[in-house]
Amino acid sequence: MQRLIALIKWFYPGMRVKRWISLATAGLCLSLIGIAILNRARPVDALAYANRLVRWLAETLGLPLLSPGVSRGVGSLLLLGGICIIVFAIARFSQSLTTAVNPSAVGNLVDVVYRRRYLAQGPRVVVIGGGTGLSTMLRGIKQYTSNIVAIVTVTDDGGSSGRLTRQLNILPPGDIRNCLVALADSENTMTDLFQYRFRGNGAGEGLRDHAFGNLLIAAMCEISNGDFEEAVLQTSKVLNIRGRVLPSTLEHVRLRAEMEDGSVIEGETSIASSPLKIKRIRLSEEGAQALDEAIEAILLADVIVIGPGSVYTSVIPNLLVKGIADALYRSRARKVYICNVMTQPGETDGFGASDHIKAIEAHVPRPIFQYVIVNTGIPSLELLNKYRQTGSILVEADTDRIRAMGYRPIAGNFISQTDVVRHDAALLSEAIMRLLI
Repeated sequence: MQRLIALIKWFYPGMRVKRWISLATAGLCLSLIGIAILNRARPVDALAYANRLVRWLAETLGLPLLSPGVSRGVGSLLLLGGICIIVFAIARFSQSLTTAVNPSAVGNLVDVVYRRRYLAQGPRVVVIGGGTGLSTMLRGIKQYTSNIVAIVTVTDDGGSSGRLTRQLNILPPGDIRNCLVALADSENTMTDLFQYRFRGNGAGEGLRDHAFGNLLIAAMCEISNGDFEEAVLQTSKVLNIRGRVLPSTLEHVRLRAEMEDGSVIEGETSIASSPLKIKRIRLSEEGAQALDEAIEAILLADVIVIGPGSVYTSVIPNLLVKGIADALYRSRARKVYICNVMTQPGETDGFGASDHIKAIEAHVPRPIFQYVIVNTGIPSLELLNKYRQTGSILVEADTDRIRAMGYRPIAGNFISQTDVVRHDAALLSEAIMRLLI
């Protein structure tokens, strides 16, 4: 059955194979005409020998091949079988040549062509955010299209990313690394390599806790003469990703949060760890300009996805970059915000889904999305108790309030059944693609 599906896939729209099969058929017909002309326009009875063979088999073995009913059935079956064998042989021949020329080609040849050609004609999707939420979303979207642009926040100042930013004066590569891995064709292998962290006594202080992927992006930046955008592009080619990953801005920016007591905290890590409630988020460089490629992608998109991710430290920072919120407002795409499943201690304590939307509205001058995906699934009691101990609870799906605010809620069970509570990439991407129907 898998072989049959693979054969059928060759004839999908956009595979650019049917045209060559048609051309080959035309060439065969032309050759037969040429043979006829060379034979002085006298027909060549190419079936005469086959007819003699059938008659001989019928007489020698006693098979009823000359009966009209049997001959039609057997003939049709053999004809279909012959066509399948020819197509299969051509496919395997092409695969053999391809693997000889390019041994690194991933998977069956038809799947490689499917990813390169068919998915390349898929809808234009822009995903905006940061953290693990963005990379989770990309894993699902890439199954439908390779026309993906991920616009990633660059305000992370903790861990390996923060150290590289301070030491090498580059933009934080962590969230970008996660997106590159999520969009890679050979994701399992690349995840192991790019997410590997140097630990243990042999790592040394210089390498300890650094992710290999962060170091590779940093090295690419050095090779590219400090051009971070070019470094990400070259790393994308190394990973052979589907789509493109862009930082929301190339300027060095830090988050500044005005807290409920009037105090100001700077730095994403410090803000996320503060027990105080956030009143407003700003960028240290309020005139930070978005990349032209990011603005263009937003204006040309068919679907724009905002989130999921920490509303104050992953989602809103992108919207504060000059040009992005305005482009979102002007875009004619279907625009959807994905609300988090669980609240985040110190950041969204007690927030319902509508509160997440209000937080975004407080930071942008005009509405930037029409749809809101809200989870109504309930994790196991064991998982809920585990999260409750860390101060995190299930976000209330207050769809009536969302609707009253002028948005269209898309409610459903969107969580994955694992040992952590997070969105299921397949369920999310399916709901998003239904917006295009």
